[in-house]
Amino acid sequence: MKPIGHSPAPADLVSRLGRWSAGRGPLYLLLAARLRRLVDEGALPPGTLLPPDRRLAKDLAVGRTTVVAAYDTLRQEGRLVRRQGSGTRVARPALAPEAPRAGDASQAGDASRAGGAPRVAETSNPLFLHLLEAPDDVILLSCAAPAEPPPQLVDAYRSLVLPGGDLGYHPAGLGVLREAVAARYAERGVPTGPGQILVTTGAQQGLSLLARLLLAPGDGVLVEAPTYPGALDLFREAAAVPLPVAVGPDGVDVAEAVRVMERHRPALAYVVARFQNPTGTVLPPLAGRRLVAAANALGVPLVDDEVLDDLAFGTAREPRPLSAYGEVIAVGSLSKVVWGGLRIGWVRGPAPLIARLARLKALHDLGCDVPSQLVAARLLADFAPVRAARLHALRAGHAHLRAELARLLPSWSCAPATGGQTLWVRLPHGDGVSFAQVALRHGVAVLPGATTDALGGSVRQLRLHFLLPREVLTEAVRRLAAAWAEYGPAPAGAPGADPGSGRVGETGAETGVRPGASLQGITL
Repeated sequence: MKPIGHSPAPADLVSRLGRWSAGRGPLYLLLAARLRRLVDEGALPPGTLLPPDRRLAKDLAVGRTTVVAAYDTLRQEGRLVRRQGSGTRVARPALAPEAPRAGDASQAGDASRAGGAPRVAETSNPLFLHLLEAPDDVILLSCAAPAEPPPQLVDAYRSLVLPGGDLGYHPAGLGVLREAVAARYAERGVPTGPGQILVTTGAQQGLSLLARLLLAPGDGVLVEAPTYPGALDLFREAAAVPLPVAVGPDGVDVAEAVRVMERHRPALAYVVARFQNPTGTVLPPLAGRRLVAAANALGVPLVDDEVLDDLAFGTAREPRPLSAYGEVIAVGSLSKVVWGGLRIGWVRGPAPLIARLARLKALHDLGCDVPSQLVAARLLADFAPVRAARLHALRAGHAHLRAELARLLPSWSCAPATGGQTLWVRLPHGDGVSFAQVALRHGVAVLPGATTDALGGSVRQLRLHFLLPREVLTEAVRRLAAAWAEYGPAPAGAPGADPGSGRVGETGAETGVRPGASLQGITL
């Protein structure tokens, strides 16, 4: 496991802790267990300075006594060293050489020497970390994708006939699928040939290949703020420097985006023009034309994430994609309309770029799964029924989630979505990161807005999806309401209040057990 760093920011440590509090037992033991695992896996190397008790308690939305007890548990095991005035550090194993400090040349990567952000090799994004956790009773409102495959997908696999006389290696994608995707663009007013399509293992791989091909350490990347956190992960992996531009009610601030491109000439610009992730905004056509024209004139490769484009709730004629206005690299996928388990995505762009991406992709895999590509081509040939069924479910889920939030959490605010699969919710007070920790202890995972915002904003926002069955959404909001009641600010002078966090803290005798949990079966 890639080390977090020798002095991790509390937010980085909180992200890596994942669903630490979702188990059974006292909170301090659950926290100690997850910290122990990070130490033993090497994510917290010897000498790492851990956040102060009070600061970590604030970010985890627990009383300071929980953090103190967890640190003391690991100190007694010999995994931590706590000294007055020098903080809490991960202990060095006996006879082990002293670990180099963060400023040593051996620890500095090419990115640091180039003036860019430190290169990372694995995600600390809660969006993905929740998917890596073992199954439990936590309701995931964090990662948004259809909960089950549609019947058309099942039928397509059942009637699948594999090709004969074919090695099965197609780094650029099967010809039949590339033709089907190209035809979809032509239907939307963007003439496209198969040579302009690269088939990928989902849109995430498409973004990853583009980052690897187009970015070098220290390069600037124009991003929306907030934006899809999976893209931010990839840009951090490339050691690129984010150049964030705020998103408003009508999408990204195009005037500011143009100024950023003129001033910095970024190596890449990444936007989500329709049903922006996470805000749900839609960039007006005239603004889209201006953005594309500016990027083309300045020679900035513009990437439009189209994963949510097919999820418009309205019945009016849909606007043309950004790629209709000029040279745009489009990234798409079937994961949101069909199913996340169908790992089929694509990149549309100029044929020379697609050829280079195909050669890069061949370094990592020799082509996507052939049966899945054949099934995807069949679905695209009769896509309207699949899309209509998904939109029907999304509209119903959207209406139900908003009704439940209005009923149980009327102080929360969110605008109705016009498409996509998520709501962008604003809390009346507090911050999304610490509230997400309380929500986990009540059995529901949410995505804090701060994890999506390279400007450091969106602190009070949460992203919630409405893809689960009605009864599950109802239960999720009930749990969120219980978490919010616990999270609410403490009255002045309330017993047990932790003055460092503004929350009601724990007393020395408090166990910190999640509501409904048992003290049995604690795993350390």
